[in-house]
Amino acid sequence: MHRQHIDLDEAIQILKDTLPLPETEILPLEQAAGRVLAVPLLARVDHPSVDDSAMDGIACKLSDSQRTPVTLKLVGESRAGEGFSGVVNTGECIRIYTGAPVPEGADAICKVEDLQIEGDQVTLLHPARSQDIRHRGSDFRAGQEGLQKGDVLSPARLALCASMGHRTVEVFKKLRVGILSTGDEIIEAGEPLAPGQVYDSNKYGIYAQLLDLGLEPVLLPHAADHPEKVKENLKEAGLDVLLTSGGVSMGNYDIVRDLLFGEGEVRFWKVNLRPGGPALCGLWEGLPVLGLPGNPVSALVVFEVLFKPAVFALLERTDPPHRKVRARASNPFKAVPKKTAYWRAKLVFEDGELQVQDGNAPLSNMLRGLAHANALVVVQPGEAIEAGELAEVLWL
Repeated sequence: MHRQHIDLDEAIQILKDTLPLPETEILPLEQAAGRVLAVPLLARVDHPSVDDSAMDGIACKLSDSQRTPVTLKLVGESRAGEGFSGVVNTGECIRIYTGAPVPEGADAICKVEDLQIEGDQVTLLHPARSQDIRHRGSDFRAGQEGLQKGDVLSPARLALCASMGHRTVEVFKKLRVGILSTGDEIIEAGEPLAPGQVYDSNKYGIYAQLLDLGLEPVLLPHAADHPEKVKENLKEAGLDVLLTSGGVSMGNYDIVRDLLFGEGEVRFWKVNLRPGGPALCGLWEGLPVLGLPGNPVSALVVFEVLFKPAVFALLERTDPPHRKVRARASNPFKAVPKKTAYWRAKLVFEDGELQVQDGNAPLSNMLRGLAHANALVVVQPGEAIEAGELAEVLWL
């Protein structure tokens, strides 16, 4: 028995439980940017591996350098990759460079700007400091967890992987997600447009959303309003998930709805959401299917607020699916009875605070309004937001 007219949080959970957990693969670091870690990553080494210098200057004994000016004898140098092999004794110092090992006997650094050097005589104009030594393991120790399962490998995290001694990482494989547009009225952009026809904008918007999500989009041939056409397009697709556009509402030609109800399994149909209420989730021959509405804004918004959070939960991503902020409403945002509304809007910073303005495109086929929006205002059922009130906003 499928669920009907459910709240968004329940729909996200059902969809997450319907999606297949992706397999993992091991990739070299240069191929792992933007991927999601499948296991925690432990450091294999200490970092730094020795006590080293945070700056160019000299290394000496702290006790020799507190009353300045003071002159010390220069007895050698330490540079990154080749340290000083001797011992620094009282009255002595060595030249040292950023990242170079601090030798035995030295416990302070005086930066080069505070030095006068003549031959092997070095005069310190200001005291040396022990805090300019970076101690072994001060960043991380061998065996310490540096990254969590679910972390997305950003540039800084890739660099951390290498610093911890990892040349490869285990990440989740990208889900292959098919995009299927339905409807006799849909034609490819650029073709001659007959009366009543419309260009297929949804598949390109969804394609870009899937790329942003780090998944592998697969564009399927357009399906006319006949279930057999849909099934033909899926035979050789090799998909993990199918996203359909259109065909999920109450009409006589809503073929995705008819296919899942007639030959598949429906998990939920209709979500207490606007735009995008007719969203449908189910299985067809074991393939998870999320049916998105055909109206362009509805399709893209349902992807954003339903599919994206479900994928984040599936991968146990450690970052949130959306950046949520509070902003002052510049104009009213209406409520919808029994449904959570996500209205297109624009965030701006004015008069010293974050403000949100109406996107001025109320209908779900008005794509231009969404194209110029950078936010969605969340309006709870029956609780309109008046001008001047603080609103919950998803910053896109």
